Amino acid sequence: MALRAAVLRHIRLPVQTLTPTASRAPSQWSLLRLFSSHDDHLTKEEVIDRVLDVVKSFPKVDPSKVTPDVHFQKDLGLDSLDTVEIVMALEEEFKLEIPDKEADKIDSCNLAIEYIYNHPMAG
Repeated sequence: MALRAAVLRHIRLPVQTLTPTASRAPSQWSLLRLFSSHDDHLTKEEVIDRVLDVVKSFPKVDPSKVTPDVHFQKDLGLDSLDTVEIVMALEEEFKLEIPDKEADKIDSCNLAIEYIYNHPMAG
């Protein structure tokens, strides 16, 4: 972190402020939209489907028991190590890193779905 802070102190990037005017063509604004992070945010249904697929593919899980409301330990009989493995599989599936403090709280499909859906970098 210290190296990152030192580098950021010495990097200067020019900032250009864009203001919408009537003379600008709509096609110029469409380029800005391509880089918007809001366009590619996952829908709740996509998150639910992908989370359930990850949990169903876990070797110790009976896929017929997996629902959005299932609890990993109470309903599926998984232990804490299995839960950690599922969270790691979710991180890989959605290409994000869940901090340990947050990962410890994820003990059900519902909590995993909510966390991932609300994460801005989930993809």
